[in-house]
Amino acid sequence: MSDAPPSSVDAVALPSGALLIADQWVTGASGGTHRHIYPGNGQPNASIELAGPPEIDRAVAAACAAQRQWIGYPVDRRRDLLINLADLVAEHASELAALNACDYGVPLAMGGNSLLTERFLRYYAGYVDKAHGLSTPVSGSFDVNIVEREPYGVVAVIAPWNGPLVVVGSAVAPALAAGNAVILKPSELAPLTSLRFGELCLAAGLPPGLVNVLPAKAEGGRALVAHPGIGKIHFTGGHETARHVLRAAADNLTPVVAELGGKSANIVFADADLDAAATLAAFQGPLTQSGQSCACASRILVQDAVYDEFLSKFLAAVQSAPVGDPLRPDVVFGPVVSEDAALRILSVIDDAITTESGALALGGKRIGGELAAGYYIEPTVFTEVDNTAALAQEETFGPVVSVMRFRDEDEAVALANATRYGLNAFVQTTDLHRAHRVARRLESGSVWINTHSDIEPQGPYGGYKHSGFGRNGGPDGLYEFLQAKNIRIGMPAT
Repeated sequence: MSDAPPSSVDAVALPSGALLIADQWVTGASGGTHRHIYPGNGQPNASIELAGPPEIDRAVAAACAAQRQWIGYPVDRRRDLLINLADLVAEHASELAALNACDYGVPLAMGGNSLLTERFLRYYAGYVDKAHGLSTPVSGSFDVNIVEREPYGVVAVIAPWNGPLVVVGSAVAPALAAGNAVILKPSELAPLTSLRFGELCLAAGLPPGLVNVLPAKAEGGRALVAHPGIGKIHFTGGHETARHVLRAAADNLTPVVAELGGKSANIVFADADLDAAATLAAFQGPLTQSGQSCACASRILVQDAVYDEFLSKFLAAVQSAPVGDPLRPDVVFGPVVSEDAALRILSVIDDAITTESGALALGGKRIGGELAAGYYIEPTVFTEVDNTAALAQEETFGPVVSVMRFRDEDEAVALANATRYGLNAFVQTTDLHRAHRVARRLESGSVWINTHSDIEPQGPYGGYKHSGFGRNGGPDGLYEFLQAKNIRIGMPAT
């Protein structure tokens, strides 16, 4: 594929839509097919095979065999193969970005996920040949006490539709580096980048079956998480689905990592650089991925003294974003993922208006004209929202944000923490002491001060409270895919 951006969805080379099991592309799967729709124009662009229980069984068997082969390789060979894979992801970055746009409508200009995937692969490739264990003295004994870390075997990675490439980097890469095989289940709403990634795994020389890619709906997903051959489950997605995953995993006592949703607060203090804060709030709120992000800062808390000034700058920043087809390189704000999502988001907006949850300051409608066939919702801003309202408490997963006032630091922290979620929090201030002080008081897995939620391979990412458990990134992300073993060798004193 050319490095030039595609002119339309028709110019993007799409994967076949078949399941990848070992090195076989499987059609006629028991789960049927899914007609994938391009969110930019509402038209079908691919037919995707869906896995059912027979395909899950077959993939687990292939993964078990490949994992035994993989763990038998010398560490330098495993490291080099992951670096080969990172090189291929980098080589095909523009292609993966275009597939990402076709998957769920994220604009090319806002993608960057393929580069993040590459960086995660390189980071964790560097851990393959590093010692993971240790030896410890044992009190009152000359025994040798060894703590080793071993892989789980076959890991199920369940990726969400709103960031499959990110999960490939943050979950698949460390799982492989730790010595596991992976069954990657992307959402049927966004399977294209994952299927292409599976092709690249084979091209990089990874053993067939080490990475299997099986889009599936509910039946296939249940078969995967309940399978006795799965050693660990890494789930990214919504709360209701997470509960189903946990219940299904319970029968086999399969451990689960869950990265769930958020209702993040963005606290803007009076001493902040208001121009920078307004731009950041626009992109971290309704604009990036059309608000379809677990890191979306949908509750914007602004100190009274600068509320009106900030609001003016913020609305101007939101309105300045170019809107259109996500495959156009100049577009910043694109569609939501599906017609169902569009109707759900519009219902949230209508409910907020009906219940007088706040004042509608911007947006609130579907975008028509030349974009009417796609799934475009205007960036929507409500002001003077009560923090107890559903609009401020429930994850909308769309381009809808609330702007609220606070008086002082204590009230800001109290409002920010008054939610069942705790994935991200944002603080805008030029006061270094306040930045440290507030960050430590916020009940959140990540706190971003004067910056976007810029996930890096080197840092742990995950939630507090109902935002999940477990971590992606850094050594913590690697250890999620390793289990500790204690070996003690008796050495009698001479």
